[in-house]
Order: sequence, then C-alpha cells, then structure tokens
Amino acid sequence: MKIGIVCLPNVGKSTLFNALTNSKVGAENYPFCTIEPNVGIVPVPDKRLIKLKEMYNPEKFTPAVIEFFDIAGLVKGASKGEGLGNKFLSHIAQVDAILHVVRCFDNGDVTHVEGSTNPERDIEIINLELVFSDLEKVEKKIDRVKKLLKADKSLEKEIKFLEKVKSFLEEGKNARNLELTEDEEKQFLKELDLITAKPVIYAANVDEEAFKDNVESNKFVIQVEKIAKQEGSLVLPICIKFEEEILDLPEDEKKIFLEDLNLEDFALNRLIRNCYSLLNLISFLTAGKKEVRAWTIKNGTKAPKAAGKIHSDFERGFIRADVVAYDDLIKSGNMVAAKEKGLVRSEGKEYVMKDGDIVVFKFNV
Repeated sequence: MKIGIVCLPNVGKSTLFNALTNSKVGAENYPFCTIEPNVGIVPVPDKRLIKLKEMYNPEKFTPAVIEFFDIAGLVKGASKGEGLGNKFLSHIAQVDAILHVVRCFDNGDVTHVEGSTNPERDIEIINLELVFSDLEKVEKKIDRVKKLLKADKSLEKEIKFLEKVKSFLEEGKNARNLELTEDEEKQFLKELDLITAKPVIYAANVDEEAFKDNVESNKFVIQVEKIAKQEGSLVLPICIKFEEEILDLPEDEKKIFLEDLNLEDFALNRLIRNCYSLLNLISFLTAGKKEVRAWTIKNGTKAPKAAGKIHSDFERGFIRADVVAYDDLIKSGNMVAAKEKGLVRSEGKEYVMKDGDIVVFKFNV
C-alpha cells in the first residue's frame, strides 16, 4: 500500500512524515523544504501477528507494510509548473491513496503560504490543481483515441466516456465522485489512473489546545468534515506537534501521554486503520516455523487470488485452502488441537477470504 502525503507548504506534512515513519527529514519553516519525495516504509501493527510469532518462534517474521511518500507542498498553479508543481504531481500519481494534511490552527510564528488559516480554501487550492492535472491528461487521451477511432469504431464508447470525464473535471469536481454506470466505464477509469480518482484521508492538523479540548467542535475541523462528507472521504483529527513529542519517549511514558489525551492509539495506528477501511483491505496470515507473515488483499478476494499474492504458481495450480480463524487457533493453543476440534476447514476455489484467516494453500503445477 502506497500513501502520498500532500498539502500546501508549511502545514506540518514533513513533521507528520517524521512521526509516522520515525525518520528525520527536513521540516523547516519555509516552502519547498521537501524537493524529492521522501519514502518511509512502516510495518502495519498487528497484535495477531505478534501472538503467532510467540507461538511459532519462526525463522522469519514479515508484517504487512505501508509506504508513505512525503511529496513536496503544492501551490496555486502547480498544474502549470508553479512551485516545481508538475514534478510533484507526477509523484502523487504513483500512490494508492492520498493523505491530505490540512492546517487547522492559527499561529503567527508559522508562515502560511496563503496568509491565513482557511481549510476550505486550502483544500480547494490543492483539489483544483489535481483536477487541472487530470484534465490535461484526459484531453491528451481524447486526442490519441480520436486518431485511432478512424480505424477502430469500437473506440466510440471510450471516447464518449472520456468526454464525460472531461466535462466532470471542467466543473472542478474530483473523478472519485463520478457516477459510473457500467463495468466497462470502471475499467476505463482504472486505466486512466487519475489523481482525483484516488481515495483521500484528510489529516486535520490542530494545535495542542484544540486537541486537548473537544477537537470535533473545532471550527476548522468542522470545515474539513463538511468537505469530506460531500466527497465520501475520511477525516483524521490529529495534533502533529503531539505526535512529534511522543516520538522519542520510552514506551511506558508514551502510554501515559496517550492516557492524558484520552487517546487509545497513536496517529500511525489510527491512520493505518483508516487506510485499510478506505481501500477496503483485509489481511490473511500464514504461520509456521519458517515464517509468520501478513498478506494484504482486497475484501471479497477469493482463495485462489489470495494464494497468488504468495506466488503465481499457487493461484495457477490451486487445489484447496486449509483455513482456521485466528481466534479459533489461539483458543485451541496450536494447529494440531484446532484440527482435532474440527476448526480447520478445507475450502475450495469459491471461498471468500476473511480478515484474520490463517491459511495453508495446497497447489499442484
């Protein structure tokens, strides 16, 4: 899973990246501190995997991972090259989802590129630049397909769809809110790989005082919530300053810090849960002496496709999947006991994988 972190300059993006990835990149108080995207690879916290590690004591332990891309701040005119814009926009195109950091605090000591705090305006600036970038891409695609249309009339349906997308983007709307009528249209949109078709989580960055109070009633967060609701996105209220302070604390002090803030978990873990929900992802697990590992798949994936995540031969020669639910294995104590209790099931090609399934795939090539 690849998540691109975007925003206007100076809203806390690089500081958030540092906190999420436990890395140290430039977070100075001036625009374009980040030029090339910093990439941080973060293991997905999964208590189930830790328990399996204790049970099997494997030679290798492999959690699922998320890649965070710290992409430089965008400004008005980015789609036309302002502020090194086109280069940054190409980086965003590589990711699966976008984490859009929005400044939701006033602070005269931290420069705001637009001169004041206004989440609605700031979100619109970023979204429009992404729309303009997509619009240019669609227009080029239309020109290419029209040239091929003379020799292949079957492309008329694609042209009609591209014109529909073009009109939608010209209204300043994100492609992810486009209503699609047929599977063919969904495939066309997937092939376009538009930035504004990617799902979004808004990280509403508030100051310490607002975060300690009822953050949901913060006027700036309310602005972000309203926009997110309209476009089907998620909102994660966060105090990046706190996350930075927590970073270097010992584990016992981190727990106290969280308790003082009435938080159940750190921003990273809350964000990862939101990412899985937003992208409709689940994890299945494999466990044994050689390796304990988590595998990320789309919710609704059938067993052969899931087996293909491990190796293409597993999918091609799929015979069956021996499956036990994580909770059943833990209650039984080990796989032998789970089998004796009849909790290990033999599933065929139509089996839809469940989150937390522990699987052994049988195949023959």
